[in-house]
Order: sequence, then C-alpha cells, then structure tokens
Amino acid sequence: MSFSQLELCDPLLKSIKEKGYSSPSPIQQEAIPAILTGRDVLAAAQTGTGKTAGFALPVLQRLAAGPKTKANHVRALILTPTRELAAQVETNIREYKTHLRLKSAVVFGGVGINPQMKILRSGVDVLVATPGRLLDLYQQNAVKFEQLEILVLDEADRMLDMGFIHDIKRILKLLPAQRQSLLFSATFADNVMSLAESITRNPIKLAVTPANTTVEKIEQQLVAVDKSKKIPALTSLIKQQKWQQVLVFSRTKHGANRIATKLASAGLPSAAIHGNKSQGARTAALKAFKDGSIKVLVATDIAARGIDISELPVVINLDLPNTAADYVHRIGRTGRAGAAGQAWSLVSADEIDQLQDIERLIQLLIPRESLAGFEPNQPLPETKLLPPKKIKKPKKAKNTSSEAAGKPQRNGNSSQRNGKSPQRNNSSLQRTDKKPQQNGNDPQRSGKAADNNSQSRPPRRRRVNPQAKRKAVEA
Repeated sequence: MSFSQLELCDPLLKSIKEKGYSSPSPIQQEAIPAILTGRDVLAAAQTGTGKTAGFALPVLQRLAAGPKTKANHVRALILTPTRELAAQVETNIREYKTHLRLKSAVVFGGVGINPQMKILRSGVDVLVATPGRLLDLYQQNAVKFEQLEILVLDEADRMLDMGFIHDIKRILKLLPAQRQSLLFSATFADNVMSLAESITRNPIKLAVTPANTTVEKIEQQLVAVDKSKKIPALTSLIKQQKWQQVLVFSRTKHGANRIATKLASAGLPSAAIHGNKSQGARTAALKAFKDGSIKVLVATDIAARGIDISELPVVINLDLPNTAADYVHRIGRTGRAGAAGQAWSLVSADEIDQLQDIERLIQLLIPRESLAGFEPNQPLPETKLLPPKKIKKPKKAKNTSSEAAGKPQRNGNSSQRNGKSPQRNNSSLQRTDKKPQQNGNDPQRSGKAADNNSQSRPPRRRRVNPQAKRKAVEA
C-alpha cells in the first residue's frame, strides 16, 4: 500500500516523499482513514510504530480547509506526558505541514513562559503541549479553545501512570463538547478505557499490534553480573563492541549521574538526562548525542520518553526496570520502524523477579552471554517461561447517548474528509545457552521528566498512585 491510497492531499504526499517514506506502517494504514472520517478514535499503538504520523497527517488534512485561527486560539490540541515527547511530536508536525499554510507550536514547562505566550498571540492551528504548562497558559488567558476542533491524547497510558489524570480532567472541562477526540495508548488497560469512555463517543477502536510485545528485529542479550561490577562491565562491553552510539538506562537519577561520570572518566564521552536536569541541559545532551559529540546517553525511564533517534543501534539496561512493560518501552528506542537493533541487559541475582516478569511478558527467555572477567560471584538463577497473562481487550462501549449520559451530544462525525543486526566482536563473550525458548511465535514490537510545568505549582504527590509516585521519585 502507498500513502496515496490513503486519500491524503497532495501537499502532505509531497512532504511524505521528501522525508523518504514509501509506504505506511500498519497503524498508519488503519488510523489515517479512520481519523479522516471525523469520528473519534481509540488506538493501541506502541512506541516506534509510526503512530505520530498516524494521527498528525489526517489532523493536518482536516485543518487545511478550515477557517483562519483567531488570536490566542488553537484548532487542534495534542497532549503528551513529557517535554521531550512534546518537542518531538511538534518537530514531526512541522515537517509534515511544510506545504500547508498551517501554524504549529509546542509548549511545556521547565522553560520561560513569556516566549510561549508571545507565540500564541497570533493563534496556532496545532498546539502540542504538556498538561501543566497548558493550564498555566490558560490561567494567564494566553490560550483559548472556542475554535478547537480536534483533541489528541498521545501515550495516554503513560500520562495516567505519571499522575496527570486530574490535570487532564481540568483541561477537558475547558474544551468544546463538539470536537473530534483521538486517544493513543500502548495498552487498553482499565484506567485507559475509563478515560476513553469519558472523552470519546462511539470511537473506532484500532489495535494493529499485540500490546506489550517486542520487535522481532531487536536482538536481545542478557549478561549476568554482580551488582557491584555493573559499571565496569558496562564500560568493558561498550569498548569491546566498539559501539559509537549507546543509550543506557538507569533506574534512578543519582545512578544516571554516577554512570555518566564513570563512563566519561573511562574515556567514553557521556551525559545524563533525568528530571532533575534543566530543560536546557537535557536538550543540549540529546543534541550532542544525536550529532555524535557524546557516545553514551544515560537516561531514566521518565526522561527517555520521546527520545526518537533514527537507527539507534544499541540500548543497554544497566538496571532492569520496575515493571516489565517499561522494559518493552526501553528497548523500543532501538529497532524503530523496522530497523535492526540490539538490546543488552546487565542483570544481577537480586533482579531475578523482574527478569522473570519481563520474560513472561515478551514470551521469550532472553539469551544469556558471559562477559570475560566479570563472571558473577552470585549466579543468576535459571528462569522458565511462564504462560502469558491474559491481555485485557477493550470493553464494549457503554450507552453514551445524550439521553443516557445527561450531557450535550458532541458531533462525532462533524465533517467528512475536508537486516541484519550489527556485527558483534565476541572475543570476550560466550553464549551460555544455545537457543532462546519461545512460545512458537516471534515476538512482535511494542517501547520522564515529569512535566515540571510550572515553578509556581508544586507537584500533586498526594494524587499520584503509589507505583507512579515511586517511579517519579526514583527516576
């Protein structure tokens, strides 16, 4: 299938061609026609599947023939959980709209609010925002929603995990009832479905890939190593494999700083990004990583959301994440858009429970290798493949008619369409198992800085569920 078969307009097709895209991904094939109908859409789409283009292209097409945006108004609002993701989404939108007379902007916390207010004065067709900063701007009368036609919630599951539900509810009360609502999430978890029922009307439900699975082109490896020797082992592994660009995950902010410092001392230019870093520092570190000035970027789970680096060859888990789903999100930084990539995990004996959960989720026993000179004193126990947990499917939509809900009905149909893995030098590495055990099918692909949107608004820690609170503190 080609993009032209999706009935996209010529200016968008021209931009797509200039970016070098030839054919749409599965989520794009499903989402673009659905969104062009004007109906609400609820989609399960993993990071790296092309979901941004899946909603951005049809949104731009629907806005192209619309009226001129009034001062301080927006016509399409895209909410994201993190600053990095917001910036990345807006960058993509800016590239797609090159041949359209539409204006886009991005707003998030951690930077001055006055320049953002200035940008909004002339009106914006597409605004990408984090929830807290958007509310700050609204309170200062810098943004208005009377012209809003489309709402997009990107990575809704992560937004809920980070405790943004109250901000989202506040924002929803400000928006016109008559709008098109699009919700994209990695899973159809109960909290996501509850949110979807409150903001969508009779949505088209899309799930083109199984939730929480990994890309078959990502070559996963596990190295058992004592906890105290993880950083030296990481240093040795990077030098031995001669990797030129590596994304390393740490469970904590302090750990990320310590890892980056140790790697730099060992002759590997490195930088850390996490929630305690200023937005300027995080942006500078990411830029240096992309242009090759630094070889290793060390990130927490929160800060890594939105990192989109084409052809990133290697991701390393120095610490296993607290949840198995986060492992999928982590390794999804590589192997994007069908490209090959490697994901390595340095695992100590005290992480056996997390490892078991991960392997159960991805339905794969991760191949184990030994690293010469770093054989563990505390052996990592063998694991066995447990049957997968049942994946929740979207529940049947409740009766949301205006009579049943007691709410004004929104117009849900307001308008018609206006390779081969990188070679490794295994001189010091030896395979310790012959073949990964799988469930019979190759795994398919699935994957903060907390917004810090306002210096004047303290975080609502009491409102965050215990798990999300713990992750925010540790990251």
